[in-house]
Amino acid sequence: MGIPAKYVHTNIIAEDWRALAGFYQQLFGCTPVPPERDFQGEKLEAGTGIPGAHLRGVHLRLPGCGENGPTLEIFNYNILESRGKTAVNQLGFGHIAFSVDDVAAAQKAVLQAGGHTAGEIVTLQVATGAEVTWCYVTDPEGNIIELQSWSK
Repeated sequence: MGIPAKYVHTNIIAEDWRALAGFYQQLFGCTPVPPERDFQGEKLEAGTGIPGAHLRGVHLRLPGCGENGPTLEIFNYNILESRGKTAVNQLGFGHIAFSVDDVAAAQKAVLQAGGHTAGEIVTLQVATGAEVTWCYVTDPEGNIIELQSWSK
């Protein structure tokens, strides 16, 4: 038997949470959900397992899901662990995806805003005959984003 659940948010740990939040607001129309978060102290340390932890950040409502839809939670910790090279086939959470009208135009906007390419724009056909045009890009901090557009 499953657990009754509702999807709530996806978290990104950022070096500069304000700049990264601005990127997602400007390009994808994500909107802030107040209040900004600013936590520190005994309970945060216990919950994270990080002695001396202090986190700050914001939740951004994802576009197309209504005012009660899930959020993208962008946080920064005062103590950060480095990560390896960004790769689309890295174990764990891989990417977030946005449906766009024009993949090439969206890719260009991401690049102009400080993001990078992580592959070429391609079109694949699924078993139903529908086609999806998509590409991977990264935000300015190297988190992978899929841009996709479907046709029948």
